[in-house]
Amino acid sequence: MTTATSPWWQRWTAVIAVALVAAGFAIVFRGSLAAVGRLLGGANIVAVIAAAPAWERVALPAVGGVLVGLLALAAARVREGAGVGFVIEAIVLGRVRVPLTRSLLQAAGSWLAIASGGSLGREGPLIQLGAAAGEGARRAFGLDNVTARIVLAAGVAAGFASAYNAPMASVLFVVEIVTGVVVLEAIVPMVIAVVIATIATRYVVGGAPLYGVRAFGFESPVELVAFAGLGAIAAPVGVGFLRLLALVDRGWRRVPMPWRPALGGAACGAILCALPLVAGNGFEPLEALLDGKLALGMIVWLLIAKPIATAVAVGSGNPGGVFTPTLLIGGCTGALYAFGLHAVFGDALGGPPTYALVGLAAAMAATTHAPLTGAVLACELSGDYALMLPLLVATGVAAAWARRLYVDSVYTAELSRRGLRWRLTLDGRRVIENQQHSVDVV
Repeated sequence: MTTATSPWWQRWTAVIAVALVAAGFAIVFRGSLAAVGRLLGGANIVAVIAAAPAWERVALPAVGGVLVGLLALAAARVREGAGVGFVIEAIVLGRVRVPLTRSLLQAAGSWLAIASGGSLGREGPLIQLGAAAGEGARRAFGLDNVTARIVLAAGVAAGFASAYNAPMASVLFVVEIVTGVVVLEAIVPMVIAVVIATIATRYVVGGAPLYGVRAFGFESPVELVAFAGLGAIAAPVGVGFLRLLALVDRGWRRVPMPWRPALGGAACGAILCALPLVAGNGFEPLEALLDGKLALGMIVWLLIAKPIATAVAVGSGNPGGVFTPTLLIGGCTGALYAFGLHAVFGDALGGPPTYALVGLAAAMAATTHAPLTGAVLACELSGDYALMLPLLVATGVAAAWARRLYVDSVYTAELSRRGLRWRLTLDGRRVIENQQHSVDVV
C-alpha cells in the first residue's frame, strides 16, 4: 500500500488550517443566512415567508433561482465535478481533485437558494467547502496524494461538525459514508480537525445542541420492539424519498439552464403559498416537532410537502443538501407512528417528540446507510443520550432494510449515475467501474 511522504509538520499544519477554514466558512454561511432573515423582517426564513403575501412567496425563490442558474452556467465552465459524491471519490480513490472555484460557486448558489426560501439543507456546501479547503492545503503545502486524501477527509469532518455542532457524529459520518473503513492514520487527523472546528464554531455561534437540550423518556426494554417497528417503517419512507429525488431529477433535465432553477424556485414558491413551514432546511418545523408543538394535520402535510419541495429544488439544479430535510421527514414519520401507537395502546409508550427524534435518526440511516452516524447525531442534536438503545435499534433496522430495498445511498447514487459503484465487504472496499470490471481498494 502507498504510504505518505509529506513531512509530519506539513500534515498537521494543513489539518489545523483546514479545520479553521471550514469552521470560518460555516460561521459566515450560517450567520449571513440568519442576518438575511432579520434584514427581511423575520427571525428566520420561515418567518419571512409566512409574513409575505402569496406573490412574494413565489417570486422570492424564483428570483433566487435565476441567480442560481447564472452561477450554474459559470460553474459549468469548470471541468471538475462537484457534490458530496465527487468529494467521496476524491478521498477514496484519490484520482480526482476537488475544484476550488466550482466549490465556491456552488456554495454561493446554495446560499442564494436557501436564503430565498428553497427547501434545501446547508450541509452540502459546508462539506464541499471543507473538502475544498483540503484541496487548497494540498496545493499550498505540496502534499503527496495519501496525505492530501487524509486532509480532505479531515476537512469534510470539520465541515460537518461546523454545520451540526456534532463532533462525534462528524467522525462517524466520514468513516461510515466517505471512507468506509477505519484507518488510524485518517482517524486521528479527523478527530483533531473536528475538535478545532467545533471549538471555533461554538465560540461564535454557541455551544448548545443544535435543537436545544431535551430529555426524552425510555421506560421499558419492551418498547424496543416499537422502535424497531419505526425503523422498519422509516426504511421505505427514506427509500421513497431517494426514488422521488431521482425521478424529479430526470424530469428537470429537459429544461435548459439558467431557467431550470428559476422554474424550480417558482414551483417551490407555489408550495410555500400553502405551507410556509416547508421553506429552508426544515430546522424550524423539526424544532417545533421535538417540542410537541405541531398538530397531527400539520405533520401529515409536512410529510407530504417537504419531500416534494426538496426534490423539486434539488432536481431543478438549486445546489444544496438533502440531509436536514431528511431529518424533518423522519421526524414527521416518527411522530405519526407515535400517534398511531397511542391510538392502539394508549399512553403506555413514549410521546410523539420521543419517536420524532428516533424517526429522524432512522430516516437518516435509511438514506445514507449509516446507522451509527444517525444514532449518535440524534443524541448530539438533542443533548440527550438516554435514547441510545432505541436509536441503535431503529437505525440498524432502517439501514439494513433500506439497503435491501435500494442498493444505493443518497451519496453513492451520485457515483452510480457516473458508472462508478463500490461495495464494502470484510475484505475491504470493492470498486466496480462501468459495471464491467472491478478492483479492490482496502
